[in-house]
Formats: sequence, C-alpha cells, structure tokens
Amino acid sequence: MRHRIEIKTQMGRPDIDAVSVLLAEATAADAHAAIDEHAWLDLVQGGRAGFAGLVAWADGHDHPVGYAQVMRGSGSWALEYVVDPHHRTPGNTVGADLVTTAAQVIARAGGGHVHMWVNQPRPEHDRVARSIGLLPGRSLYQMRRPLPYDLDSPDPAFRTRPFRVGFDEDEWLEVNNRAFHWHPEQGGWDLATLKQREAEPWFDPGGFLLHEDVEGRLDGFCWTKIHADHDPPLGEIYVIAVDPAARHPERGLGRKLVAAGLDHLYGEGLLTGMLYVDADNAKAVKLYVDMGLVVNHIDQAYVGDIPAAAASVP
Repeated sequence: MRHRIEIKTQMGRPDIDAVSVLLAEATAADAHAAIDEHAWLDLVQGGRAGFAGLVAWADGHDHPVGYAQVMRGSGSWALEYVVDPHHRTPGNTVGADLVTTAAQVIARAGGGHVHMWVNQPRPEHDRVARSIGLLPGRSLYQMRRPLPYDLDSPDPAFRTRPFRVGFDEDEWLEVNNRAFHWHPEQGGWDLATLKQREAEPWFDPGGFLLHEDVEGRLDGFCWTKIHADHDPPLGEIYVIAVDPAARHPERGLGRKLVAAGLDHLYGEGLLTGMLYVDADNAKAVKLYVDMGLVVNHIDQAYVGDIPAAAASVP
C-alpha cells in the first residue's frame, strides 16, 4: 500500500477533525487512549512551539491511516504514533515510516533526548523503536481495584475539601511542582497547563480533593478523573501527592489521600478505580499493592538520543 506523510507544525480544523476520528477508532479497538492527554491537548489546540503533527494518507482512502506527533519539552522530546486498526497488516510500514519521519523532524530541529510512549507494547513496537535508536526505558503500570475500598476503617478526623477554581491554582502549582520536580510529564506545570485541564469536559473540581494542615496550608491532594466513555466507566486517581515541604504531615497521609479518592469515585457510581505509577517507584507501588490495587497492564517508554542533522549543527 502506497502512502504519503504530511508534516504540519500547525493543525487546521480539517486536520484535527480527521486525526480525531482516527484516534477515536484506535482507542475503541485498543481499549485505551490512542495518545497521551498532553499530546491530545497539543493536537486539539492546533500545535505550539516545538510541535509537529505527521499525518499518513494512503492511496484510495479519504481518511488518515496513521498519525505521529512530536513535542519539544523542557529537556527532551516526546514522540507518539498510532496506526489505523484496519491498516495494521503484516508488511504494512505506516508506523515505521511515521516514526522514521518523526526522527528526521527532531534531527532537523537540533536533535536531543527522546521519549516514545507506547501503550501495551508488542514486539513490532520494539522493532520500530530500535530503527531510530530507541531502547526500552521507563515502564508505567496501570493498576486497578474494585470499589468500594474496604481495607481501612474511615478516619473521621481526616478532612479534604474540593478545589476552588480561580482561588487554589497558585498554591496547588507550588505543591505539585515540588512533589514532581523529577517527573518529565507532571513536573514544571504552569498556570496555562492547569487551565487547560480545567477547560476539559471531564474536569470536576468536586473530585479534586485538597487536604490542608491545621493552619490552612496545602499538605497534599488527590485529583480524580472519571472516564465516562470507557465501558464500563473507570474512575482514575489522576494525580496524587504529598507536599515534600510539609512541616508536619500526618502519618500515612498518602494512604489516606488514596482512600479518599477511591471513596469519592465510588460515591460517583464507579465500581473500578485505577491509577498510573512508574514501575520503578517502589515505595508508591508497594503502597498501592497494600491497598489492593493490581497491575492491569504496562505501558512502555522507549528512550534514546537522536543527533542533530548536519544542516542544523551551528
């Protein structure tokens, strides 16, 4: 099958609509989101500095047969790709060609360190990653448990309150960025990043739980998210953290925040709770296992360095 790849640094509405249909079909076929939420937001906003969308078209088809996206972060590049479920046939090179072209885009822009995330990787993903010099790096567990949560007795003294839009952003950003200073996706958020999430249809401040110390300072939080389009719906602990600068954090605060998030999701009618955690975060993984969560599947980041193209070297 002959195909061509269009490279776009800005995505117009027709491009966004066409790619959105492709992503929806891939999501339905694979039972997980086709691309990461950060990438999705960049796509639907048309792109930003350091963005490129690569759209694959095939002869005889009036819809994209594949899509790849590259995004320049503060210290590395993110790369993701998806192939139309009907075009994942033996010998089809859409995915490999998208990734090769994406690597060329990165090289022409000066090269750098690359993370390519793949949900539930298969052997072909290993081959595609190796073709541009990427090897398995970070692994991400998706963990789940049934609701309600019943392993701990409720603590009547433990309190959370909902996030207040227009009031809590600055303090929450400070705590989030302290807690995730090491994290390539969750660290370094600014107000614009948070406002993007607040504008999403799924955002519910009532499920964004904040815990404060006796003096009213934010000690930790558990931000939940409901995947209503999943069948059956899933409740997610989207982001959770304890402020590393908290002066007198409660004993077991992280566990209490997880339980509060799961209780909230059950109160919203969800029967399954889930979260993502880095596989090498042994402390967090142990906590979640102790709370009855089990690994549902593993996502993989392929990592490596792509050198600058000769013409882009000063």
